[in-house]
Amino acid sequence: MAASANTSNTYFANYDRRTLVLYIALVLVGWLMIYTVNYDPKDPFNFLLLKNESGKQLIFIIVNFVLLFVIMLTDWSLWRTFSFPIYIFSILILPGTLIFGREINGAYAWYQLGGFSLQPAELTKFGTCLAMAGYLSSTNSNLRDLRTRAIAIGIFMLPVLMVLLQNDTGSALVFFSLMLVLFREGLSPNWYILSFSTAGLVILGLIYPPPYVVAYLMLLFSGVLINRFKEKKNLWWGAFALCAVLVVSWEKLLQLLREEVKIQFGPLEGFTDQLVLIPSVALLLSTFIPSYRRKNSLIQGRLQIWALLLAAGCTLVYLSNFAVYNVLAPHQQKRITIWLKPEVAAAEMRGAAYNGEHAKMAIGSGGFSGKGWLEGNMTKLRYVPKQSTDFIFCTIGEEQGFIGTAGLISIFLLLLYRITVLAERQRSNFSRIYAYGVAGVIFVHFIINTGMTMGLFPIIGIPLPFISYGGSSLLGFTLMIGVLLKLDSNRNLA
Repeated sequence: MAASANTSNTYFANYDRRTLVLYIALVLVGWLMIYTVNYDPKDPFNFLLLKNESGKQLIFIIVNFVLLFVIMLTDWSLWRTFSFPIYIFSILILPGTLIFGREINGAYAWYQLGGFSLQPAELTKFGTCLAMAGYLSSTNSNLRDLRTRAIAIGIFMLPVLMVLLQNDTGSALVFFSLMLVLFREGLSPNWYILSFSTAGLVILGLIYPPPYVVAYLMLLFSGVLINRFKEKKNLWWGAFALCAVLVVSWEKLLQLLREEVKIQFGPLEGFTDQLVLIPSVALLLSTFIPSYRRKNSLIQGRLQIWALLLAAGCTLVYLSNFAVYNVLAPHQQKRITIWLKPEVAAAEMRGAAYNGEHAKMAIGSGGFSGKGWLEGNMTKLRYVPKQSTDFIFCTIGEEQGFIGTAGLISIFLLLLYRITVLAERQRSNFSRIYAYGVAGVIFVHFIINTGMTMGLFPIIGIPLPFISYGGSSLLGFTLMIGVLLKLDSNRNLA
């Protein structure tokens, strides 16, 4: 009896109950929301049928609870020992969907298994977290070394490329959450500043015509040069203000020249937007070249780096605009355009913007306290497609209102906080790195899913962790949480 008690204590006494309770709470909330989406007042017990989504999800939940129990019975060192084999297996099952997979919404990302579907990318997220932890915790890895950085980035870029081949952009983006792990393990913040700057330039290049964005970038660079190196600053700032006025009023100036002065641009008519660059280029050259010539080699080297960054930024603005509006599929172009340009969304209320606009309407209709469980009109009438998967947050907003959505967000934030606490108390580098990987994946899923239902992000189709309908998603997140709890329960032995 004593031996049995000791064994039980070894397996179960040290796991983090707070994290487990938060996990169970989210899973149960998710099932209740899936039930309400599929609720039929004539058949309130339809969740007992496997043909119903709430019935299938109930089976998924039971299976995953059993899986969680089994994980707690395993040896904690197994996950570190087999981290790379698990990663390799999860990578190998990805390309099979291109041949044997089932196409859903243009993406070949699922295997069909009888009446169920399996999305291998969800398992690959788990495998990639393990592989990243296994590599960065090895004795010969150091993020100050270029080779280590390249391999670490390659670990999550490999599944990114393979998932993109499946045309599943949403899942591919999630793998970039592992950059959080690299930051925690010492990757220079300059990489993240560069990444966010790049993202900002891409977005600006999609919202506004690229020549105008580039003109403003050149003006900004010229302003830095004037402030740092120029004498007679008042004169130079006057020239800067004149150029800025020309750029800001360029469209009105062109309209005036066409309508009032009757100027015809002839062969240049299709390139009039590009002419906005002339004043910015003139000011840039007049500030850069003299400053470069008069300074020592150290400052010249710095100016060269600045100039290269400016050139790269300008090129990125043009390339991103071209890629999105000429390379992406039409439906993907519309999603991005609707996200960035509200006037387009208003014109597409019955077209490409239907899902996003009705999602916001459903959330807004819930008010402060919501309409009540099973009382959501837009949910009952199926106004929002995919309301049990990608847009399940709308159901919570409509039926539970601000109070319900705030409560759900609070549970997610508590879970992320708890995972961070678990990460920081690990003695093992492997366990700490793995925990941050799990936190990053959950955070990106959570922030993008809730953001896209509220119009803050484009609709890219990724589930809300533990809440959305789907066995693959729940399986992936259960594996992540289960292994994390197991590693933490043995943190003093690692």
